[in-house]
Amino acid sequence: MKRYIYDDLKAWKDAANRKPLILLGARQVGKTYVLKQFGEEEFANMVYVNCHNNPFAESLFVDFDIERILYQISVHYEQRIVPGETLLFFDEIQEVKNGIPALKYFCEDMRSLHVVVAGSLLGITLREDESYPVGKVDNLRMYPMTFDEFLVANGRERLAESLRALDERTLSAHHATLVELLRQYYFVGGMPEAVTTWLSTHDPAETRKVQRAILSTYNGDFGKHTKTEAERIRMVWKSLPAQLAKENKKFVFGVVKKSARAAEFEKAIQWLVDAGLVYRVCRISKPEEPLQFYADSMCYKVFMMDVGLLACMCGARSASMLLGDSVFSEFKGAFTENFVMTQIKSLERYDSMDDNIYYYSKDSSPLEVDFVIQSRDRVIPVEVKAEQNVRSKSLASFVNQEFAGYGLKGLRCSMLPFVEQDWMKNIPLYATEAYFSQVGLGAGD
Repeated sequence: MKRYIYDDLKAWKDAANRKPLILLGARQVGKTYVLKQFGEEEFANMVYVNCHNNPFAESLFVDFDIERILYQISVHYEQRIVPGETLLFFDEIQEVKNGIPALKYFCEDMRSLHVVVAGSLLGITLREDESYPVGKVDNLRMYPMTFDEFLVANGRERLAESLRALDERTLSAHHATLVELLRQYYFVGGMPEAVTTWLSTHDPAETRKVQRAILSTYNGDFGKHTKTEAERIRMVWKSLPAQLAKENKKFVFGVVKKSARAAEFEKAIQWLVDAGLVYRVCRISKPEEPLQFYADSMCYKVFMMDVGLLACMCGARSASMLLGDSVFSEFKGAFTENFVMTQIKSLERYDSMDDNIYYYSKDSSPLEVDFVIQSRDRVIPVEVKAEQNVRSKSLASFVNQEFAGYGLKGLRCSMLPFVEQDWMKNIPLYATEAYFSQVGLGAGD
């Protein structure tokens, strides 16, 4: 399946100041698949070293003599390693001691060799007994498949091209088709194995089976902690559907456990964030650049990384999601806001990027804006609507009253087609990724 991160990999390959590349991401988002495809299609040969349960890999990094390491790999795999022609790929790099620190020496002693590594996001970045090679590696972040990639996987590449171009005339003519595919995406999500199963079978039960297996794998990861901490992680994880179904989606510890305190569960939330399984969005006090200056790290919303896994977790019936429009009108907009979050988040592929996604609310009033985005040129307040019957009271108040002197223009993502007004633009939900891809994330120069 086509993944747009492939273009980023090609750009890395051709960069003059290239360093060893770490591809970060949650488990089962497709890191191994895309790197193998990249190696096979872009290089004369690829040497693939799977470090999981591999005694040979465990013996490689007894020291950081890169010439010795490359010689042993070449002999073991019976392949020549030629700088400029070979891709050396270490998979599950976090499984072997000193594998991550060794990247510093590949950078310093063998810069001309293309070296990539992949592994669990948590295992690579938080290995306590080893130093991370800061400044000696390039980083890319990989996420589940976006709706755009889902379109391409469904054989609708021309439609995806129109979406990326925000061709309003073509998209309006195919609105019903896009809504139908969006409905499927809410059910299937973007985990590659779930997408592959859906496309080959169109069987909701088989797709759910894959999603449950993925969730079971994550649950197994929780168990690698102490009994107490593992239980807290599971409690936070299981509370997510209820958190997202609330009208006010601010994370409430009482939903996790009656009378729960933040101190009990903050570590569990941080683990889920570090593992890439959830995204945390902090509240800001005002929409002024840079947004980070006005963020409240103690008040936040939490979203799941994949809307299909969310649907599976909350037990949403396949018929209610795949037939009719109830998936857009029911569930209190939980799926829709989570969908918008994942589509915008997917654009933050470079680890050096600051957080660009926030939200706004006031304790003293019901005013809440679902997201406040730092784009390349401006701050964009975003309201998410799951239905066609929309009223943007909070967004209008935010733009025209609360912060009237800030020159803001709002964005509403809804089931309506494109509409332009003086103070607000409406885009269809399915155009979320395309829109923010064009306006860009992060402050401009």
